[in-house]
Order: sequence, then C-alpha cells, then structure tokens
Amino acid sequence: MTKKKHFYLIRGLIREKGHWAHFITELQKNFPGSKISGIDLPGAGDYYQSSSPLSVRGIVEEMRKDYLKFKENEEDSHLVAVSLGGMIALEWMRNYPDDFHRATLINTSFGGISPFYQRLLPQAFLFLLKVPFLKGREKESRILELVTNNKNIFLETLNLWEEIQKNRPVSLDNTLRQLFAAALFKARDFKPTLPVSLLASTQDRMVSVECSRSISKKWNVPLNEHPTGGHDLTADDPEWVAKKIKEEFIIQ
Repeated sequence: MTKKKHFYLIRGLIREKGHWAHFITELQKNFPGSKISGIDLPGAGDYYQSSSPLSVRGIVEEMRKDYLKFKENEEDSHLVAVSLGGMIALEWMRNYPDDFHRATLINTSFGGISPFYQRLLPQAFLFLLKVPFLKGREKESRILELVTNNKNIFLETLNLWEEIQKNRPVSLDNTLRQLFAAALFKARDFKPTLPVSLLASTQDRMVSVECSRSISKKWNVPLNEHPTGGHDLTADDPEWVAKKIKEEFIIQ
C-alpha cells in the first residue's frame, strides 16, 4: 500500500503559515489526497504571543510539539522550508533524522557554508533597517517590495499580509530574537541522510543564490533555480515550486 503523503511546511523570519497562501492550493493540486500541515515558529502565527527562543535548536524543540500532534502512522513525510525555515529544517534533521523522509529547502543559507554578506545581501540589510520600526501596511509593503519580484501579485499579497499582521502581529522583541538565532546558526559538518533538494531564485535580492549553490555543492544534492523569482518564491511562482517538488518524487 502506498503511504499517504504528508507535507510539513515551515516559513521564515517573522512569517507564519498564513503566508503560504496560493502555494497550498498548488501543492494540493499536484498531490491530490495528501495532507498539508503548516507549523508556526514560536513568536509568529498561532504563537505570536509567545517568546521565540534565542537558538535554532530551541525553535526546533518548540515546533516539534506540533509535528508530534500532526504526525500520522505510516505516512510519507516531506518537509518544505523557506529561508530561516531551512536552518530550522537542518537542525531538525540533525537532531531527529527519522522524523522526515525527504526535504525541500528554498532560498536558505547556513553559517559555516556561506559568508555573512551572502546570507543577507548588504543592500537588503540597509533596506530592512527600518522594517522593525514600521507598522501595518507600510511595514508589509516594504518587506514585500524586497522579497518578491512578481509585480502582478503585489496588491493581493500586500492585502493578505496586512491582514495577517493585523490579526497576529509579530513583536519587535520576537523579530530580534529570531534574527539573533539565525545569525548564530552554523551548519558545521552536518550532511543529511535523507533525500534533500534545493530550490532557489537566481534574482533573489535578499539572500544570494550563491548560498544555495554552495549547499548543493557541499551536500551533493540537486538544485533548481528560478530565473526571475524573488526571495519569497512561493509567493512569486507557487505553481513552479509545487511542480518542482512533484518532480522530486518522480526522480527519487
């Protein structure tokens, strides 16, 4: 009997499962009958009122509580993670290698593999300096302007992100705590034992595509690059991401 596919989705810095938006629909379309569970970081989404740990390891320990609630027996589990979510995925695979059967990491970066000026491009750092002190629509508009390249989705996405921020605002304290955890994170000599593939945006203006290229080379895992998408690739082209994940199942 074929095991039921179960996708566990992890977003990045100060984002939550609501930010997956149309990607959920595209993933379900490519995998009919599969289960999809978004797991929020502490300090965001369902847990926006809680305090985010100061280490990626601590974040994993909190998030794994939800994983154990969602987990079903005899499932084919696939982890999909973006940006900071990719660091969480690595730490998760390092400490709990049997939790997932495969993983897809999108536009991520690891200390110890890539230099700091590739992990957050200098122009992106300068652009983001104001973000923690902005609020509401102005804050979300500035983030969106940096992480997406598809102008056709800007207004719809901005409206969604503004609504999320209004209902479940991420505090400045949690923003800084997540940044601190990401900055200190190191991959060290870890190499995953399960099948991993990478997706990256060649035109990412926040994190250099060289980060994904370096991970691909070090781990000897496949990398697919989107030629025009931005850092939030699942917002810019959710259909492409879902199709690439489907191809992984065919190849592997």
